[in-house]
Amino acid sequence: MHDVPTRAGESSPGATSPGATSPRSVAGEKEPLSAGLKQRHLTMLGLGGVIGAGLFVGSGAGIAVAGPGIVLSYLIAGALAMLVMRMLGEMSAAMPASGAFSVHAERALGRWAGFSVGWLYWFLLVVVLAVEATGAAQIANGWVPVIPQWAWVLLFMTVFTAANLSAVKNFGEFEFWFAALKVTAIVLFLVLSLLAVFGVLPDAEPVGLRNLTGHGGLLPHGWGGVVSGVLAVVFAFGGLEVVTIAAAESDDPARAVGRAVRSAVWRILFFYVGSMVVIVTLLPWSSMQPGKSPYVAVLDSIGVPGAGQIMNIVVFVALLSALNANLYGSSRMVFSLAERGEAPRALLKVSGGVPRRAVLASVAFGFVSVLLNLAWPDSVFLYMLNAVGAVLLFVWGLIAVSQLRLRGRIEREAPGQLALRMWAFPYLTWAALVAMGAVLVLMLTDDAARPQLLWSAGATGAVLLVAGLRALRERRAGH
Repeated sequence: MHDVPTRAGESSPGATSPGATSPRSVAGEKEPLSAGLKQRHLTMLGLGGVIGAGLFVGSGAGIAVAGPGIVLSYLIAGALAMLVMRMLGEMSAAMPASGAFSVHAERALGRWAGFSVGWLYWFLLVVVLAVEATGAAQIANGWVPVIPQWAWVLLFMTVFTAANLSAVKNFGEFEFWFAALKVTAIVLFLVLSLLAVFGVLPDAEPVGLRNLTGHGGLLPHGWGGVVSGVLAVVFAFGGLEVVTIAAAESDDPARAVGRAVRSAVWRILFFYVGSMVVIVTLLPWSSMQPGKSPYVAVLDSIGVPGAGQIMNIVVFVALLSALNANLYGSSRMVFSLAERGEAPRALLKVSGGVPRRAVLASVAFGFVSVLLNLAWPDSVFLYMLNAVGAVLLFVWGLIAVSQLRLRGRIEREAPGQLALRMWAFPYLTWAALVAMGAVLVLMLTDDAARPQLLWSAGATGAVLLVAGLRALRERRAGH
């Protein structure tokens, strides 16, 4: 078997594990990318990267199936996301790299794992990118109907391609202000809603607990509703992973990723759970409609003029922010794959500290996804979207397994690198793995989610097959 291509300052795999790299050899490693991201960029990327249309609009579906129990659903899903981020933060602080969890999987489990998780995550980002670009274009087309939807898509893709081709600090600035707007919007929403709950606003009376105890009570559909709610909201927490990819392009990756992870997970849980508490307190859960924003319903109920348009603006910004972050994350992931010989080496070209060929390759596939979404949204693109529906859980699962394998190795070889530690290791890591397995079983038993799981399993199986064939070919070549 051929040696794994290594970067400057990184040793070839040792005998401890296939594809493993000593944590000591990685310490202080300098990526050939610029270090243009500041701590404020990473902190806001961690906060804003996960706040998207899934929260502002998609949460209505969760409330419809769980009622006030959606608060528990978000607590459970948010706790799982926090555990995954803590694991990922531990590994990224000890061994920062632009490929983040793909690199960790390779070091822990071998080249097949790094190859598989890297390409699956790249495919996930460039497919979801099409949904975001199309959604933002639909909103913009509603504001300016004279400009067709395809022209808006072209404009957004061009603008953010240019931003990602320029210095990485430009990406950081875009994300900083996008995230700042989203966070500000949620904070204002929480303040106004709490004032309404306590009857402080003009012409408002204290709501009390009538919407929580009435209409079937706190758990109108029992614990089954809470479980269904988890299934509806868990994927809204996807996107947090990008902050660990971005940390490699900061001045002090180990410290930066630790601080970003610590601040992000608690605040995001506060935003998500806090929003759900005030929504189900102010309005009867039975009035929620899937596909309609519960945030708009609340703002309308407390008399905020133009609530629908205000939320349209926030969702628009959230979609553009996610589009920008996905272009960034996909380009760095495929660049990292190329560094390790798992993608064409032509993608390694770096200009001005930016992997421009990797950006263009990701954008090209993103454009293909957008065209498929515009031309065949209910057939070809739907199959692609289903194929990435459960990929996030597969990625999270490999993160947990990688952390289980790498923690002991880091403690033996470079304990000083453990600046951020997983809580109650290994028990909470195992608990997270069990929870992910439970979600997959729930998806298999749910009529709506089953196609996503099966298509995603097929896509994962195809990538694993390619990884296995590559390993077999290299083994034969080695003989």
